[in-house]
Amino acid sequence: MRIDLHTNTDEALLVTRCKKKDEQAQKILYMRYVEDMMVLCMRYISDREDAREVLMDAFLKFYNSISDFEYRGEGSVKAWLKKIVVSYCLMFLRKNRLTFESTDDERYHTEIAAQEHIVEEMNAKEILLLIHGLPAGCKTVFNLYIFEGQTHKEIAQTLGISEGTSKSQLHLAKSILKSKILINS
Repeated sequence: MRIDLHTNTDEALLVTRCKKKDEQAQKILYMRYVEDMMVLCMRYISDREDAREVLMDAFLKFYNSISDFEYRGEGSVKAWLKKIVVSYCLMFLRKNRLTFESTDDERYHTEIAAQEHIVEEMNAKEILLLIHGLPAGCKTVFNLYIFEGQTHKEIAQTLGISEGTSKSQLHLAKSILKSKILINS
């Protein structure tokens, strides 16, 4: 059975077809989620080519392990794929020696409160660019805490750091972002 690429094909059907190694169903799921997952990768990995490579590896893992996936309703595919992508981003960062900045550097301790209207006037691309400029360790902790909703305990376990380091990296990330927002306004 041929699937029309232009219709809003049911996710459950796509998963069933992917489990049977149906390349067309794989293509539809890829096209459905590639942009969102690339944005996710770019939140962790600033270099576009590295992010693209990590994303391809994550999609390959997704398709190779889809037989283990249990469909739980609309959105469950995206949630599972997101976990795989984040995991692959973190593996990439570990492999490339993720480092954590010292919070003793005074240039990052500008404690000026950003005015709300400044952030509201920024678009998602501008905010993403500011996040890209964070040091790798800060960016990783910031993403895990803010976007993935992990606790400092979970982040510490995931990254092999202390909870205190996680907290200080988040504080440093917020301080850097505040100062960059004020500079760009």
